Amino acid sequence: MTDGSFRPERTYRPSRWRHIENVAMSVLTRAGSVPHSYLLTTRGRRTGKIRRNPVLIVDLHGKRWLVAPYGSVGWVRNARAAGEVELSRRRDTRRYSIREVSGEEAGPVLQQYVELASATRRYFEASRNDPVERFVAEADHHPVFELLPPT
Repeated sequence: MTDGSFRPERTYRPSRWRHIENVAMSVLTRAGSVPHSYLLTTRGRRTGKIRRNPVLIVDLHGKRWLVAPYGSVGWVRNARAAGEVELSRRRDTRRYSIREVSGEEAGPVLQQYVELASATRRYFEASRNDPVERFVAEADHHPVFELLPPT
């Protein structure tokens, strides 16, 4: 799907409303009120500033996965540059090394993500009931990282 035909219902655009939404979700996530959600902490690759974003973690096949439903946004670029992230929920904070995965490996994770994350479904072309091949085809637009013990 890299031919320019990728057309989800919505595309991510940062806005004041999105910032307010992220702040509210961060408070709920930090408190542990949102299932599967964690507060992701990365360090700005250019500024060095700490950045926090609420994210949903997928547990699949005995592994943990971090999905970027909006594409290569700031936290994705920061995580790629650092090679690690920190996840917090309630009083528990853990550091992980990350490994970005291929489309073949990402497909089943994206399929599970769409099942769990109703709020971001509009950013995917594939829908909940589509076969895994549709998610594999869309994987270039939604980076997926395996969470690994820190090295």
